[in-house]
Amino acid sequence: MENQQQEEIKETGTIELENTKQQHTIKVFTIIGEIEGHDVASNNTKSTKYDHLLPQLAELEENKDIQGALFLLNTLGGDVEAGLAIAEMIASLSKPTVSLVLGGSHSIGGPLAVATDYSFIVPSGTMVIHPVRSNGMFIGVQQSLMNMIKTQDRITKFISTHSNISQKRVEELMLNPTELVKDVGTMLEGEDAVKEGLIDEVGGIKEAFQKLHELIDKNAE
Repeated sequence: MENQQQEEIKETGTIELENTKQQHTIKVFTIIGEIEGHDVASNNTKSTKYDHLLPQLAELEENKDIQGALFLLNTLGGDVEAGLAIAEMIASLSKPTVSLVLGGSHSIGGPLAVATDYSFIVPSGTMVIHPVRSNGMFIGVQQSLMNMIKTQDRITKFISTHSNISQKRVEELMLNPTELVKDVGTMLEGEDAVKEGLIDEVGGIKEAFQKLHELIDKNAE
């Protein structure tokens, strides 16, 4: 059993916890490094593969033995469409969910952090909000710009819908020209992310598990 768990952590970054303090069965997911989309990240890049994570989330929803899920995040962002797909899946789960931002949850990591029922960030954790970028050749400049604006609108709407920050405020933070040295946007540390309403609470693994157990008990009533 121990070898199976070690292999699960190695291959998928997940682990199923049984016989917890509150006698709940919990699935722990890690969202680490680059969010990998249709393009495969280089071999020396830590990545979270959305095509691996989506089936695990589907299995979580249908597994009657698993009562809740904890998501541990430390990501610099990555593929926007893949990130939004994962975030929408997490948000649509019927099982109680909690996220904990460790290190950082930047760019498309924002929607991932707020997609759960409740979110935490450690005091030294950071959230970076910046405009959508695109690489490659633009065939129609105006059309490409409109597409990026629509994508950006999808992100800001998702964040505002699943947190306590308004879409207007997200856009203000996203387009802030004074915060980042080489970019437009805003970096929020733990307490600032909570004050802005982006994250629910400053806390660590203890607080995250306590909240998840509380939500599981409430869901069972």
